Amino acid sequence: MLTPERQQRILQSVKKHHTVKIKDLVDETGSSESTIRRDLDQLEEKGLLQRVHGGASMLQAASEEPSMGEKSTKNASEKEKIASYAASLVKDGDCLFLDAGSTTYAMISHLQQKDIIVVTNGLNHLDLLSDHQIKTYVLGGLVKHRTRAVVGTGALQTLNQYRFDKCFVGTNGIHMEDGYTTPDPEEAAIKRAVLQHSRQRYILADHTKFEQVAFSKFAELEEAEIITNQHDLNVDLYKEKTIVKVVTT
Repeated sequence: MLTPERQQRILQSVKKHHTVKIKDLVDETGSSESTIRRDLDQLEEKGLLQRVHGGASMLQAASEEPSMGEKSTKNASEKEKIASYAASLVKDGDCLFLDAGSTTYAMISHLQQKDIIVVTNGLNHLDLLSDHQIKTYVLGGLVKHRTRAVVGTGALQTLNQYRFDKCFVGTNGIHMEDGYTTPDPEEAAIKRAVLQHSRQRYILADHTKFEQVAFSKFAELEEAEIITNQHDLNVDLYKEKTIVKVVTT
């Protein structure tokens, strides 16, 4: 296979799967691992993809944000495992903040038997929380139509009234130097305040969020624990800065 054809196939695979492993590209192209690594280096230099541990992922603009619908269908089984484990940490009597993300949304079905109070800025969360008869407070403020999150000055003012036993927050990027990041500064402000008002702080993130950086930083790695899924992910470096729970079942 000629280099241009092989690299085009690599780009197509990355676009289709978002993140691909080197060994899968070796199998797909019939090339050696060293050849694939060289191709990935060249494609990254051209700004066509991003190298991650063991493979490559799509290059995404720092300010680009998927819609709630796009988030909820992506890596759904991995998010369900993370959500189930996260919900197991919740005890009767807890006051929680659930961020307006797809993984926190997946937690709600696992919380229905618990005597808790939930505060959220996720409009998508409200119907399910109500269906499960979970006592819920919602922040007031500006509604972001793309992610259906409530943000802005009003939301921050409401948020400052509360203190939480635990918070569960999503992120678009986790990076050793840049910490936790998200595309929108207004959502970053909400996430930052939530972490400040919580005794126990958890970031819920599937493996695709690692080594990614979005526009707005909201916390350092050590400011929260990470709950993620197993996907040939080397988290040893991250464990030097914070607690990382890798959910395998």
